[in-house]
Amino acid sequence: MGDKAHTHPGAAGRAQAADHPASVRNVVLVGSSGSGKTTLVEALALTAGALNRAGRVEDGGCVSDYDEIEQRRRRSVQLSLVPVTWDGIKVNLLDTPGYADFVGELRAGLRAADAALFVVSAADGVDGSTRVVWEECAAVGMPRAIVITHLEAARAGFEETTRACAEAFGAGDPDAVLPLYLPLRGPRRPDGHAPVTGLIGLLTQKLFDYASGERVESAPDAARLPLIEEARGRLIEGVIAESEDETLMDRYLAGEPVDVKTLIEDLERAVARGSFFPVLAAAPAAEGARQGLGTVELLELITRGFPTPLERAAPRVTTPDGRPRELPRCDPDASLAAEVVKTSSDPYVGRISLVRVFSGTLRADQAVHVSGHGPAGRGHEDHDVDERVGALSTPFGKQQRPVSHVVAGDLACVARLTRAETGDTLSSKDDPLLMEPWAMPEPLLPLAIRAHGKADEDRLSQGLARLVAEDPTTRLEQNPETHQVVLWCLGEAHADVALERLRGRYGVQVDVVPHRVSLRETFGRKAAGRGRHVKQSGGHGQYAICEIEVEPLPGGSGIEFVDEVVGGAVPRQFVPSVEKGVRAQAAKGVAAGHPLIDVRVTLRDGKAHSVDSSDAAFQTAGALALREAAAGAAIRLLEPVAEVSVLVGDDYVGAVMSDLSGRRGRVLGTEQAPGGRTLVRAEVPEIEIGRYAVDLRSLSHGTARFDRRYARHEPMPPQVAQRVREAAHEGA
Repeated sequence: MGDKAHTHPGAAGRAQAADHPASVRNVVLVGSSGSGKTTLVEALALTAGALNRAGRVEDGGCVSDYDEIEQRRRRSVQLSLVPVTWDGIKVNLLDTPGYADFVGELRAGLRAADAALFVVSAADGVDGSTRVVWEECAAVGMPRAIVITHLEAARAGFEETTRACAEAFGAGDPDAVLPLYLPLRGPRRPDGHAPVTGLIGLLTQKLFDYASGERVESAPDAARLPLIEEARGRLIEGVIAESEDETLMDRYLAGEPVDVKTLIEDLERAVARGSFFPVLAAAPAAEGARQGLGTVELLELITRGFPTPLERAAPRVTTPDGRPRELPRCDPDASLAAEVVKTSSDPYVGRISLVRVFSGTLRADQAVHVSGHGPAGRGHEDHDVDERVGALSTPFGKQQRPVSHVVAGDLACVARLTRAETGDTLSSKDDPLLMEPWAMPEPLLPLAIRAHGKADEDRLSQGLARLVAEDPTTRLEQNPETHQVVLWCLGEAHADVALERLRGRYGVQVDVVPHRVSLRETFGRKAAGRGRHVKQSGGHGQYAICEIEVEPLPGGSGIEFVDEVVGGAVPRQFVPSVEKGVRAQAAKGVAAGHPLIDVRVTLRDGKAHSVDSSDAAFQTAGALALREAAAGAAIRLLEPVAEVSVLVGDDYVGAVMSDLSGRRGRVLGTEQAPGGRTLVRAEVPEIEIGRYAVDLRSLSHGTARFDRRYARHEPMPPQVAQRVREAAHEGA
């Protein structure tokens, strides 16, 4: 790499539809927020000729972060596709958000890509969340490379950052993470900092100077050669160790020179296999310059070292009813199998679906089958429908450039798929398929909302449905007990963006209200009650009297109804009526309006009238009897308790366990997990973990994750119950 001369390609850098999978590279950019991913994408687009010198799309607009929410927040919040062309290869650059709240967009980018480019800021280093994503890529064998940015920062150091990357990503083999180039520094400024003006190619031993705004290639002077000898030797040994020629290392150690062309070919194969991870440096172009530092070298690595879609196995595929199917590997002539990796809405075009084609060829105005079997409980209904594809286009900023078809391995936008959601499968009408969905994080931050006004009530349901269809990391819940509409999100920033989209994109104003958990009630001690429902107002009257006894039961018992009436005091046909009335009242609650559970209700006695007694009368009497029994008993509030599992780095285990204890949690145990992490298991009242998704991220610096599931209801401590009752009274 680095042995070819390149000129500014101008309009040739615009990416259109590819003709064959071999001419496509799909690359996802991964890195923490502020690492420079979006800036790097724009620098690559400028070097490829897709942008003008001002960093703008040639027909106006920004290439990335063009969404109004992104511009206001100055932060990427969604997956963006920026396609460019380099040396006849179409490169689909997938820019992902770096903030943890938008990890769903990152996962979609990983699904659509065949290789990953990890962007690491020299000023900030490698954070914990980036390490987690690296491990995810390693688990599936995705090829990776590392780009170091922000070399202009005063405290930035390329060598130090490279060593940190080797320690974080080397997984016991730091020689698999090595630089391909060393920075070429210019004269020192008065502040003592020597800016990076170019790169030194370690394999080719050439200098690439960007100081003039153009990439100028030259041979190094004799004084520089000793400075790169050690780094070059390590790189050569690292490449040879991955060579398929098992004799090459012995020949090299014996002093035999190795041809640079052979080294480059072995390097490219090792990168494509995902066994060697080169480190490069990059910086945006100075004002008026045509090329950013390192962008040519990076485009060379992508086009020559990263794998084609032909080298990637397709996701597991079944028929919509679950029967396994074999999918040809990226064959443009095979049956269609494509996946919606992102869904967005345009005020003029409507729904736009970003699609990755894994098999076959997708054409404009083609009839397709849409299969959507989302995760259970996420608010996504299963659907199998036939639709007609609208216009196909390749995006660039806000612009959509029409294309006639999309071959296997390529990505494009599809208009007017009205039923398709993120994660859905597009296939042939005659051969419907369903792809196994990619892993999505569970949203664990509840956001209770209500319509701001009457007009918003009419639009709220449709707006929420569209929001959930676009973002599978949200979950919509309409709680029948608390009567709240709850939008579950990944974090505060994710929730804020969801509210902004409801307001700005769908015209729905909502108010955020305190989230309520589903409490229960139970009797604290045995009590008796008498229900008397007697009404005589002329004509047919109502007459029913029943006497009951209520006693508490162990947790999880529900409601037991026992008939111990003797002598027919309550006719047999009306005993079920009493039970129905008791259960109906129990569902409504007897004190604070929460369902009553874990009690045994025994019908002891009663009276009936030969004419005026009826099913309805005894239902009413049963409800009255339960309410009277509750008035003379100590009613206890029961709160839901969740089983919580926290996967956290060993350094933060103590802080996490202390925090859980402070939330009235009971730590059940710990288990060692791979990668220097610990799994902490605990039981915690749900009322104490409403914001745990936010608090845990702060506590662990973004490195921990947790899951939760309902365990049971338990009695709430009296002081906590009193606060809940007071809060409910104030909100009434």
